[in-house]
Amino acid sequence: MSALTPALTGRQLTRTFGAGAAAVTALHETCLDIFRGQLVLLMGPSGSGKSTLLAILSGLLRPDRGHVLALGEDLWRMSDRERKRFRLRHYGFIFQGYNLYPALTARQQLELVLRWGEGASHRDARRRTDEVLDVLGLARKADLRPGHLSGGEKQRVAIGRALVKDPAVCFADEPTSALDWTHGRQVVELLHDAAHRRGATVLVVSHDTRLVPYADAVFHLEDGRLTEPAAAHDGAGRCAG
Repeated sequence: MSALTPALTGRQLTRTFGAGAAAVTALHETCLDIFRGQLVLLMGPSGSGKSTLLAILSGLLRPDRGHVLALGEDLWRMSDRERKRFRLRHYGFIFQGYNLYPALTARQQLELVLRWGEGASHRDARRRTDEVLDVLGLARKADLRPGHLSGGEKQRVAIGRALVKDPAVCFADEPTSALDWTHGRQVVELLHDAAHRRGATVLVVSHDTRLVPYADAVFHLEDGRLTEPAAAHDGAGRCAG
């Protein structure tokens, strides 16, 4: 894919919840372009539509109108099965609540992604997992379960699980909200590295303004409407229509 071609594009995305007098439009004909190798921050007050937009772009929530092009593929023209396979192959997800399996060790959390998602051999999954855990500073914690890890360590495991397969696109929903800034900075630095060194497209939803200096572009949502991005570099932006 050309560096001039958006890795992720939304066009005229609209989503309403409820019906009749109780209907609430979470997104109003929203459109945007995000490019490979960028960390893009999506900000806005609670209820502004951030999570709805992330869910639509990531293939988890169908828009009422509009379409999403992900890596050149029309995401919402795929069948449910095709879209699930696409997400599994190309997307990584980091959730606010970690979503780790309590019975699995840190190493097993990552190995599961490679063994189940890619069909990697046990040897290859172990090698790749240990490399990522070492980068995350978790090599000595590899055999511990979530109950024996700190909040920052659990979030780093969650990031490792998302990045171990080298996803083309990574979505992070409030990844620093439960962390002090020491651990929060580690998290955003890892995501920045994923974009700038690995060439991933990273979209972060957050209220944390301390993440702004790490972003290549910052989008703001207000009442489901996207404002022009503040960008440190040429790249991510709203589309004209």
